[in-house]
Amino acid sequence: MEEKSNENKEINILLAEDDEFIRDIYSRIFTMNGYNVIIANNGIEAMEKLEKNAPDLILLDIMMPYMNGKEVFKKIKASDKLKNIPVVFLTNVSAQDDIEQELLEQADKYLIKAHFTPKEVIEEVTPLINKNKKI
Repeated sequence: MEEKSNENKEINILLAEDDEFIRDIYSRIFTMNGYNVIIANNGIEAMEKLEKNAPDLILLDIMMPYMNGKEVFKKIKASDKLKNIPVVFLTNVSAQDDIEQELLEQADKYLIKAHFTPKEVIEEVTPLINKNKKI
């Protein structure tokens, strides 16, 4: 575990999540695994933080106030600076229509919070981080 921590020190993850309890859990587990976690409480805050510093991975909830995750995702993909950053939807919302499904299929991963433990989420996103670091 210690080696992993040293390995991940320079890896920044933006966590865009409006639920304080969930935000704290994921922030803690990623930090304990050596990642630097940048927190955004809503979509507007996520975009403001993304404009300042491009992270190595974005964990994005869909249902957030002010600007939802789908709107944030569209802005990320439209930005030359941000479009190559892996985006993982980490949400409890399933795609309900074809337009949403098409948009969500463009994400690097789509994880339903209730189906994964925080440890499993780390296991799911680590390959995306490693792949992105090699580019």
